[in-house]
This record gives sequence, structure tokens and C-alpha cells, in this order.
Amino acid sequence: MAEVLRVEVVSASGITWEGEALSVIARTTEGDLGVLPGHEPFLAALVPCAAEVLTADGNREVLALDGGFISVADNRVSVLSQFAKVAKEIDLKAAEHELAAAEKRLNAGELDDETRQHFLRARAQVRAAHLAQQSQ
Repeated sequence: MAEVLRVEVVSASGITWEGEALSVIARTTEGDLGVLPGHEPFLAALVPCAAEVLTADGNREVLALDGGFISVADNRVSVLSQFAKVAKEIDLKAAEHELAAAEKRLNAGELDDETRQHFLRARAQVRAAHLAQQSQ
């Protein structure tokens, strides 16, 4: 069997997704990052994004993350985020409504950290849900 990555995505509520993968793509503060088996060890900060995991059986899992950290060492990928959700569990209409409400608050001048984080989390969920729909 080809070399695989052992991936674990952990949020404040527990393990969101874990399994074997051929690749992982996530967005760091430096830009998009792709991880394949044999990748050099590193640690990076994540920004809110829709991360993609190509599983060992060829399926694609998409996860909404609201930032956090990604760590890679010895073919193990750990993603730690305050919020993480598997895209197929996201209600797209509810996420779009949440995004519109957060955007409205920002446009009204509510520029506090909580409102910005709410906006970024909602946008990550909408992106993840759209990506997941594309792969069906």
C-alpha cells in the first residue's frame, strides 16, 4: 500500500474528523498549503477556511475551520481549531443566513472581534458546503 497520512482534526468540542489520507489542503497565514506523505515537519497558523482531505479510499472530505493550527510530522497531520465542522453536516441555507447577518453587522460598523470572527466562521462554512456539493 502507498504511503498515507494519518489525519486528525480536533475542535473545542472534540475530534471532528480522523482517518488516513493521501493529501490535505488548508489555508495558512502564508497562503494555501498542500501536504502529501513524506512532507517535512512544520507548524503553521491557519486562517478561517474550507480545508480539503483526500482520503486513502479516494473520497474527498471538506471541513470548515475558523483558524487554528496545523502540525505535520512523521506522516501525521494534526489540525487544531476552536471550531471545525464536516461540510456535509452544514446546513447551507442556515450558513448563508448567518453570513448575511454577520456581514450586515460589519457593514453597520460593528467591527469588534466577535463580529469579525462570526463573519469569518460563517464564510468558511459556506465555502466548505459549496466545495462539498461540487464533489458530489
